[in-house]
Amino acid sequence: MKKSEKVKGKEAVAAKKKKMRQFAIGAIVALVVVAAVAFYLFNPFFAKTGDTVSVYYTGSLADGTVFDSNRDASPLVFTIGQGKVIPGLEEAVIGMAPNTTKTVHIPMVKAYGPYDSSLVFTVNRSDIAIENPVVGERYSIRRSADNAVAYIKIITMTEDTITIDQNHDLAGKDLVFTITLVRIA
Repeated sequence: MKKSEKVKGKEAVAAKKKKMRQFAIGAIVALVVVAAVAFYLFNPFFAKTGDTVSVYYTGSLADGTVFDSNRDASPLVFTIGQGKVIPGLEEAVIGMAPNTTKTVHIPMVKAYGPYDSSLVFTVNRSDIAIENPVVGERYSIRRSADNAVAYIKIITMTEDTITIDQNHDLAGKDLVFTITLVRIA
């Protein structure tokens, strides 16, 4: 065999090895990408939509006034995406891992919404079936129009009328929640 043939053969083998290395590197990169996507989508260690989670929380107003906490009680259990809790709380839990804590600021639009003055109105006292109503107290009543339960707060009363407010107490307020994710089921 001539020297030039040997060189050509070595070059062909080297080119083949180079192509194989490039193919192997491409395959490894593709596998890493697929694994990363699968890890993100199916990772049981981070909360995502559809997961049932257990959380401890302390809810407060922007000025620091605490309005609710379950720290000394059972954790709140809900499924992310079912709308059983305020949207801002659901969004805050997404991406959390168990035994992590974070504080989030939730604007009113992702909490209980803006205060709606159309939900404040005066009715005849005889239309409300509440014995001994007290101004400032909250009650649940059944609406005759659609038979749904409404939660009301009595604002003022006269002998003949009652002014009620159907807004949530936290409507129109930005909230701060400190959340600890306990478990992902």
